[in-house]
Amino acid sequence: MKANEYLDLIRSDMHRYSGNSSFRSYIYDYFFIPGFKYCFWMRTCLFLHSRMISKILLFPIARLILNHYQYKFGISISYQTKIDKGLYIGHFGGIVVNPLAVIGKNCNISHEVTIGSSNRGQKRGVPVIGDNVYIGPGAKIFGNIRIGNNVAVGANCVVTKDVPDNGIIVGIPGEVISWDGSAGYVNNTDYQGTTVIEENKNE
Repeated sequence: MKANEYLDLIRSDMHRYSGNSSFRSYIYDYFFIPGFKYCFWMRTCLFLHSRMISKILLFPIARLILNHYQYKFGISISYQTKIDKGLYIGHFGGIVVNPLAVIGKNCNISHEVTIGSSNRGQKRGVPVIGDNVYIGPGAKIFGNIRIGNNVAVGANCVVTKDVPDNGIIVGIPGEVISWDGSAGYVNNTDYQGTTVIEENKNE
């Protein structure tokens, strides 16, 4: 990973909280918003791990710091998870994301969310989540499924099948109840920068 790509990820995450990427906003977000602080160290670990010298000298320290915040904030998201720009963690606590999951741009993850794998059956594997997706408190998303762009997943919903673009899904098991999408739930999505995840999430 290049340094400009790393900085782009940090700025894009910060933009989701503050609506800008100024240094003043960075200071505020880092010290007062746990979700951004976790994202900062998660992105930093990824950057340091991708470079030979920093992988040996600096990455172990950054990994220890990330581990500290993982336990402090109750957020278990690996630095190796493929997460595009603009991750927003609204409330910390009880968040678990499988390291093999793929998450698109401008995703909102609420507290008590699990994005996990299924180990058997036709849906064996991990989820691929599109852009501008809102995942409500307590939602569970399992298996080799695809969550489309602009989807809103309701609180405590259990999702075990594909969700088309713009769907609003609620219930156990989750069912699409409308096509109004995530507009109004996912804000500050106008950050401009380089695409980090090149994998086609619509395949």
